[in-house]
Amino acid sequence: MGECLFCKIAAKEIPAAVVYEDDALLAFKDIFPQAPVHLLIIPKAHCAGLCDMTPAIAEAAGRVPQVAVQLAREAGVEESGWRLLANCGPDSGQSVFHLHFHLLGGKALGGRLCQ
Repeated sequence: MGECLFCKIAAKEIPAAVVYEDDALLAFKDIFPQAPVHLLIIPKAHCAGLCDMTPAIAEAAGRVPQVAVQLAREAGVEESGWRLLANCGPDSGQSVFHLHFHLLGGKALGGRLCQ
């Protein structure tokens, strides 16, 4: 996917503050953080969203919660609490159409996701 921002980050064509990487997943700091801790966890292979997962991407995405726990621990928010979410489609607020999960923490996030 030549024009995909997250594919370019995964390919190291665009710099990012990487906090985790393995063979299939990459995590980096969001450049427009919505909380003191705001990380993005992505599969390295392109996939537009949850509805478009191949079996290989589903396998990688299945490891995201485990990676998120590790990252929350490393960021110091494991005890205080954190949120893991994925936006699916324009109405959800998805703006980059490469499957990604937001890990947010470091402040009280509240119970509401919508205004």
